[in-house]
Amino acid sequence: MRAASWDEVLAGIRARPVELAVLDPTLGGEARAQELERLRLLFPSLPLILYTALTPQLAAVLLALGKHGIRHVIFVRYDDHPERLREVLEREASGAASRRLLDQLADRLSPLPTELRWVLEEALRTPEEVQTVGRLAARARVDRRTCERWFTRVGLPTPRHFLAAARVLYAHRLLQDPGFTIEDVAVRLGYAQVKTLQQHARTYLGLTAGEMRLSLSPDEALDLVVRRFRQPAAVATIAVS
Repeated sequence: MRAASWDEVLAGIRARPVELAVLDPTLGGEARAQELERLRLLFPSLPLILYTALTPQLAAVLLALGKHGIRHVIFVRYDDHPERLREVLEREASGAASRRLLDQLADRLSPLPTELRWVLEEALRTPEEVQTVGRLAARARVDRRTCERWFTRVGLPTPRHFLAAARVLYAHRLLQDPGFTIEDVAVRLGYAQVKTLQQHARTYLGLTAGEMRLSLSPDEALDLVVRRFRQPAAVATIAVS
């Protein structure tokens, strides 16, 4: 996603799953810290990387942003060679809940056909894009029954539960940020209604959406979902929509 203004940045973060933001403090034409400080306040779980030209006016801005925990800076034509960019982006992305979940399930996912594994990885990164088993199977170019048999073969819960649990884990990550309401998260992740998100939160994390926002850390949420994935029989039957 590209944005031409700070308003577009804010709207984009609220409207679609974003696991990493690369931003220029001079986006509005002048080096300013206020907009980035606001993003950090509203979305503290979102990793921010600054990508900008090195100028004398930028020093005070970077100092102010450092006090808010924004310390990753890449300077244009100085340290932005491809290997450096890849290193910084991969290091930041490695902390995302979706990447950590993929790492913990690597042994279960590795026997899957390549296209099916790729689509599952996509579903973890952008859960609103792959919400149904039919869409999952279509994108992986297999029929629904074949998809379900593969899940059984590698010891995963049904595809329906996999997608639902992945979506509620992403919802938990978003709810750590005060910039999102429960209603915002439900809409953003494609829930037909807020009560479905609440039902999924209780099923997979044992809490309401409001409770998990206040009392469940990212590590605890990830651990609960991983345990569900490794013990598929423990997942109760729920409605998914």
